[in-house]
Amino acid sequence: MACIICQADKLRNEYPPHNVSKDCNHPSLICLRCIVKHVDEKESCPHPGCDLVIGEQSKTMLLFKAILSKQFKEYESAYTPLVEIGGSNQYINITGLTGESTTVLFFPSMTIDQLKSEIHKKMNHKEDRQKLLYDGKEMSVYGTNGVMSTLSEYGVKPNSTICVVICLYSIPEHFDDVVFDLHWGYPSKQVDFLDASCLLFQGAVYQSVIDWRHTQSIAVRHSGDVMDSRRRIGHHTIKVSLQKIPSNVTHLFFVLSAWSSPNIAQYPNPSLKFYDASKPGKNLCKTTFHHARNSQAVIMCSMSRNTHGHWEIFESGQLSAGNAKNYPRLIRTIQQLISRGV
Repeated sequence: MACIICQADKLRNEYPPHNVSKDCNHPSLICLRCIVKHVDEKESCPHPGCDLVIGEQSKTMLLFKAILSKQFKEYESAYTPLVEIGGSNQYINITGLTGESTTVLFFPSMTIDQLKSEIHKKMNHKEDRQKLLYDGKEMSVYGTNGVMSTLSEYGVKPNSTICVVICLYSIPEHFDDVVFDLHWGYPSKQVDFLDASCLLFQGAVYQSVIDWRHTQSIAVRHSGDVMDSRRRIGHHTIKVSLQKIPSNVTHLFFVLSAWSSPNIAQYPNPSLKFYDASKPGKNLCKTTFHHARNSQAVIMCSMSRNTHGHWEIFESGQLSAGNAKNYPRLIRTIQQLISRGV
């Protein structure tokens, strides 16, 4: 997610655990570095339009400075910092969209198959579920000549960063409808909505959105808000008819976003399921959004056509600003993911 002050893409641990004041009523969209710099200079909340007075020696600011001084370095990559490890060994960085990361010993002749095996050992993602991206391209196990591809063939060098995206589920051809099913609890002080939206793309070109207002298209149908005020539970479902998706649509991105609350953490006990409409009791895949608690929105997963035209569900977990009242920021985040090959 890009900080709204410096506009740089940041990892989730570069953002504060909470706002600078309990009186701030806005999402936490500014990185720790920008917050500390602004408060040191102006002694006020840096969020546009807030301007609450914040002392640079307040308990919150002292906490933020301590986190910053202990944990963060300048990053030279949108994904993860370059790794400097003593000795003669050289490494490459492996990172996922949810912020998980590891390092792997680098040698130019390492095959993509060997790299996937190392990632399996260190990150516990099965080889056949990994999609590896470098410099905006997918790294294939075999080249066009049928020989195993190597890191050197993709121009990978020591300290390079490779992104791993996880295929959660390959949808069988005989499936007709799949359902994205979300429940959430009301925030403590009000009735509010954790919105589930589906954004359709042709390549990187945005096509349309299906949400609580725009409830249906040829292939996608949204339930609208289903609210149980007695139990204080909200519910959204999005049903996708696979056979009816227009042939020009290549990606469907499923997004959760906070409506009025500053971040997703305000909604207790959220749960998410993805299932075949004919078997609602069998969850097809699992994903998590615990890392997104302090974000206004999270791109949960995508459903994309592979090279054979079959649909696959990929984990995302990418944080973003924006919500169902402000889609342009979400669209830009998704377009950045697509440009990386996600």
